[in-house]
Amino acid sequence: MRPSKKDRQKMLRQTIDENPFVTDEELSEKFSVSVQTIRLDRMELAIPELRERIKTVAEKNVVDEVKSLPIDEVIGEIIDIHLDETAISIFDVKKEHVFKRNLIARGHHLFAQANSLAVAVINDELALTVKVGIHFTRPVKMGDRVVAKAKVRKQTWPSDRTIVDVNSYVGQELAFKGEFEMFRSSHIVEGEN
Repeated sequence: MRPSKKDRQKMLRQTIDENPFVTDEELSEKFSVSVQTIRLDRMELAIPELRERIKTVAEKNVVDEVKSLPIDEVIGEIIDIHLDETAISIFDVKKEHVFKRNLIARGHHLFAQANSLAVAVINDELALTVKVGIHFTRPVKMGDRVVAKAKVRKQTWPSDRTIVDVNSYVGQELAFKGEFEMFRSSHIVEGEN
């Protein structure tokens, strides 16, 4: 038996509160109703569409200013960042990101999202990628939303390096993982040229 409209809307609000990045299509599937019904429910509850929810979360959570590159040079949209700790970005795979014949995302877009997030999370004026180990673990297709999560691991030697692990997911499935060795300028010993 399907829940009443009132119960569905209550569960819808709770689901969006727990995961503001859930799509109308995912909600439609979860509640076994049409996408149009989900949109009408959101309108009645004054819940904004996904793009607006992402902007709201980003404005609340991106309190640290990215130092290592201009924010508009980050591939994907940073929604949470704590410099030298963690960062999260979202990248929506569109027509221009995929191979025409099979609609699978070109790998360099996933790499670019992960690499720019690894650079952005570094609390330094200059952060450069030195070495990378990557694995693509599943195909990503047009229409998929890729959520990249970066975590900084400290490295003691050489002192001008930091390791950043980036895992990218489509839904709950790991699609890409990378270990980025980053050079950071502020750890250069003063007086060296």
